[in-house]
Amino acid sequence: MSKSAGRMHFINTRLPLREDNQLYELKAEDGKWVCIRQQNGFLDAADAGLTLPMAPALAGTDLKKLEEAECIDLQGGIMLPGLVDCHMHLDKAFSLGQVSNISGTLQEAIQNYSQAVPDFSMEQLAGRMLAAARMALSYGTTTIRSHLDFPVHLGREVAFRTIEAALEVREKLSGRMNIQYSLMVPFRGDQAAVDEAVEEALCMGIDVLGGAPHLAADPEGEISRIFRLAERYGVPVDLHADESDDPEKRTVLSIAEQTIRYGYQGLVTADHLCSLSAMDEKDGQFVITKMEEARLNAVTLPAVNLYLQGREDRGLVRRGTTRIRELLAAGIPLAAASDNIQDPFHPFGRADLTQIAQITSYAAHMGGKEDLMQLLRMITDIPAGIVGCESYGIQEGNACDFVVTDAADVTQLLSGTSMSRWVYSNGGWQSALYAARAYAMDNQ
Repeated sequence: MSKSAGRMHFINTRLPLREDNQLYELKAEDGKWVCIRQQNGFLDAADAGLTLPMAPALAGTDLKKLEEAECIDLQGGIMLPGLVDCHMHLDKAFSLGQVSNISGTLQEAIQNYSQAVPDFSMEQLAGRMLAAARMALSYGTTTIRSHLDFPVHLGREVAFRTIEAALEVREKLSGRMNIQYSLMVPFRGDQAAVDEAVEEALCMGIDVLGGAPHLAADPEGEISRIFRLAERYGVPVDLHADESDDPEKRTVLSIAEQTIRYGYQGLVTADHLCSLSAMDEKDGQFVITKMEEARLNAVTLPAVNLYLQGREDRGLVRRGTTRIRELLAAGIPLAAASDNIQDPFHPFGRADLTQIAQITSYAAHMGGKEDLMQLLRMITDIPAGIVGCESYGIQEGNACDFVVTDAADVTQLLSGTSMSRWVYSNGGWQSALYAARAYAMDNQ
């Protein structure tokens, strides 16, 4: 942070979410934006009323210079609010070296990971989660919602090992980034014992109830049970839904029905929705209409779904992603998120939401000017609304969590071109990738 009484000052900054292609001068004090002013052309130090040296544009600038600068000249670079990744699996990240997936299918990934879980120590789980979260932070993500496995059928000690590791990681990163946890409510084992374990996990600090009821023998029963638990404990619901190529998988309809029944409109998120794109047009539109009526949120996971789905197709292979354009056109809040990072579900990934936005653009044929703005919103405003971020966005009075880059425009940002990127979160500049990169290299 600037040494001048907790103040920060930026000039020649582009704020692409304002869609005006103008340059802005921004000032912050004590962690909040106090002035955001549109400039009349480029400013120099004299124009800004400054006599002290300014930090140059980001390229070649180190963290110490940013912290000490009286003013930072972005020279036309862009600033976004801290990115929000509303669907990750931190506990699985970087486990590919320990858990293989020869067929590349979702089924083998689930089976192999489940078999390996009892052998993971709490230290291993925490180390992987911390590395993945730090990597995400270095790329500009300041808020994460991570889904956590909770295999009570393998024993309470195994199940709670993941919870304890996750809470430890959140504590270590407190003051640097915000992490929510969604519990994957088990559908195997004694229901009373599972429900008791779920209650204990919520008391420990779990924020959201989730799961994958479409994989259960009785999906509708499981959905109803999760909603009963969510209502009892007053928490939102975030469910993996219909991650399948089968067009007959339509558990999202039951999710929508229970959402209305429990008065949970706006508090329920359905993730993946792969089978939606396998349906014919009439059925697909019917499902989307029901989602709209229930005010469901939705998340697309394009990298992982492109990788996993369509494995049994021959000839024209389906893309696997949901109906991205149709959901957006219906006004359903649709975010794009990372999902899995270098694990048996997805051997690639780097927790970089700008890469995810780029993959979304390929999958949904989104490349026009309005499309690019929509892609930005799918990794900022929309997921921020889904996870309930407060004081979000680059507005006067809001907290100043943001990512700055010397990309000249959104096209360059999403192109993957090498660029400098710096992150400010929870009152301080954040360091770069070295810790996560080192972990990934040492544990493959």
